[in-house]
Amino acid sequence: MSADSGFNAWAKGHGVICHNEETQQRIKDLAEYLLAENKIENLASFYQCLRALDVITNQSMWLVAHMTYSKHVYLDGRALNSEDFKQDPQGHTGGSLNMVPAFAGFLCANSLTGQHRDWLMGQGHCVAAIDALQLLTSQAKPERQQLFPLSDQGLTDFVRAFYSYEVSSNGKPASPLGSHVNVNTKGASIEGGYLGFAALHYVHQPLPGERLVAFLSDGAFEEQRGSDWAARWWRSEDTGLVSPIMIANGRRIDQRTMTAQQGDTAWFAEYLAHQGFDPICIDGRDPAAFVWAIINMERALLTAAEEVRSGRAEYPIALPYCIAETEKGFGFPGAGTNAAHGLPLTNNPRHDEQARALFNQGARALFNPLDEWKQAASFLVQPFKPYSPEEVTVTRPEPSWQSLGKYYSPAQGLDDYFVDLAEVNSKLRIRVGNPDELSSNRFGKTLELLKHRVTKPEAGIAESITGKVITALNEEAVISACLANRQGLNLVVSYEAFAVKMLGAIRQTLIFSRHQKESGEPAGWLSLPVVATSHVWENGKNEQSHQDPTLCESLLNEMSDMARVVFPADANSAMATLKACYGDMGAIWNLVVAKSKVPGMLTPEQAQSLVEQGAICLRGHCQAEIQIIAVGSYQLQQALLLSDRLTRNNQAHSVIYMLEPGRFRCARDQWEQNHQADTKLQQALFSHKIKQRLFFFHGHGEAILSCCRPLDLGPARTLALGYINQGGTLNSDGMLFANKCTWAHGALQLARRLGLNDDAWLSDAEVAAVLGIGDPYQLIKRPF
Repeated sequence: MSADSGFNAWAKGHGVICHNEETQQRIKDLAEYLLAENKIENLASFYQCLRALDVITNQSMWLVAHMTYSKHVYLDGRALNSEDFKQDPQGHTGGSLNMVPAFAGFLCANSLTGQHRDWLMGQGHCVAAIDALQLLTSQAKPERQQLFPLSDQGLTDFVRAFYSYEVSSNGKPASPLGSHVNVNTKGASIEGGYLGFAALHYVHQPLPGERLVAFLSDGAFEEQRGSDWAARWWRSEDTGLVSPIMIANGRRIDQRTMTAQQGDTAWFAEYLAHQGFDPICIDGRDPAAFVWAIINMERALLTAAEEVRSGRAEYPIALPYCIAETEKGFGFPGAGTNAAHGLPLTNNPRHDEQARALFNQGARALFNPLDEWKQAASFLVQPFKPYSPEEVTVTRPEPSWQSLGKYYSPAQGLDDYFVDLAEVNSKLRIRVGNPDELSSNRFGKTLELLKHRVTKPEAGIAESITGKVITALNEEAVISACLANRQGLNLVVSYEAFAVKMLGAIRQTLIFSRHQKESGEPAGWLSLPVVATSHVWENGKNEQSHQDPTLCESLLNEMSDMARVVFPADANSAMATLKACYGDMGAIWNLVVAKSKVPGMLTPEQAQSLVEQGAICLRGHCQAEIQIIAVGSYQLQQALLLSDRLTRNNQAHSVIYMLEPGRFRCARDQWEQNHQADTKLQQALFSHKIKQRLFFFHGHGEAILSCCRPLDLGPARTLALGYINQGGTLNSDGMLFANKCTWAHGALQLARRLGLNDDAWLSDAEVAAVLGIGDPYQLIKRPF
């Protein structure tokens, strides 16, 4: 077949796929380029591949529709009767149908150029498109391909597994197919259940030499506007090729998107241009348009990078961005309606004759004979991935330990250690996520070494075109810069109160990483430390909005082997903790640390033992009738003050410092059980024979009791003092007093619980202060 006849045969379209004049001209230009670059043998084979692309796109849309509605698949294309349909159809069908041409085009671009590309999908609920395409083209994981052979029975099992809701004996979903992207989908890296985060990831993810296509959505664009800054972050020196593609179908769940309401793609293209992008629009109904867009965007990005390298241009470059205009649910009845988001037929074909007729009509338009689509699939063989996500290794130097009693900021200790890490691991790409003030939070050395990434550095400021500190007043954007840097060295530093805005992004990563571990393919990225400082007990000058321990408390509810919530007591334990974090894989470590100077309370040996064990005894014998457990720097100081008073009164007691509460909980599964502190250690530290156990906790007292349930001896014998939602413009001592968790409040509570008089260990003035009828400065220092 000649090139002209091949072009003409393709240009006619196939099934529901049509090729408009603009796409036809773009494909002609692409064919000439690929031929000149020796990417294709001849034009005839190129157009043959594109015709095959149309066939497999139609057939995959056919399978997606079956995944939603049918419980039987017949490869002869027969019409389905009522008994062939599910009792309870489910699926994000419209978006999945839109994703089929996009992902099919992605596969074809890889095949034509012989280059592997990674992918991200922001709208993770559209996974049916990818699962269907991978299965029909034999690109799915081997175990899935074996489980669902390309036969009537195999595909019947496949569609029944979709939203099967079946649970296995161990309480896990029995089906490998999820409603969203999961670890069983080949090439998956994030779930995409939290809309908007893929748009924050993509510009930070690929290393030089790698290629990434990010499938985004106009609905998610409303969710997370931090993606507007992607063009300001991209640098060819440390980042691979990125191709963002928005599937602009104009609808969210039950109404038009804001972009559709404000002027459709023309408005959005103009908006993107103002944000530093170079937008192109394509027909999102045509898989060939996606082939052209991906290859064209990469060419443009390579050209722009060369212009910068040669000195003819400077950053930021106009980052290519594709807007794929379509209608939700294109190619099937109900397209363009609100119903297309989920079930485009409105009624269930099992029970409704009209819906059944519409389904069969739509399926007939998409259907291809078995031998035809199998032959088409053979044209989409994927190239070998030239790089593998091996575990990242890091050199961890010995910290510069501080002496006992020396006042030093724990945050400063982390700064000291991270600078050492960065200098000896310069081969790794480094990202520091900074939503506010690194210098104010005692990370001045890190900032001076790595610098803010900007497009026009300001004289006298720690800024650089290639800076490694991603700074934006948007917590989601900066955490995502680090979460996406999976082959690098990362650090996030934030005010504790505002770090809670990172929770959604963190949780999405935790879930996916845990599923990888459970599937026997654990994540290979270095664990990420999220440092929460300027925290509830030292941020009083900024009012109560800045006094919030929500992040650490929320993460204590996540699986403790993945969410490592730790409370270093001083600089030595902070540095030991950070060193341990970078020796761990695939987890998020939330380090809650003081930025103010606190006394050194742990020797290097004690600090390292604390990290290894999760808790350590600092004073007394653990069988003594009173046990004081401190969790947090300021809490340890109060615990030691109380200990001093008890010692003066010859009251036997012990003081335990707990770094990682999650290691002392009731394990909820085998992975968490493996992470628990040593059983003998727990028995030695936390005897159930003591009379009174008192927690001084960084957050709300209820949070530590619910987490460390095995240590709760009951309400008569266990008390937890912590944050009780009191605050304002107060210093640290004032915050402790306002929240009734000073040493003296603990002393009074213990005395009463032991049946002693209020003044057993306190003076009359101190008792009055505790009771709120005396001078608080009997217990705390005056601010001036």
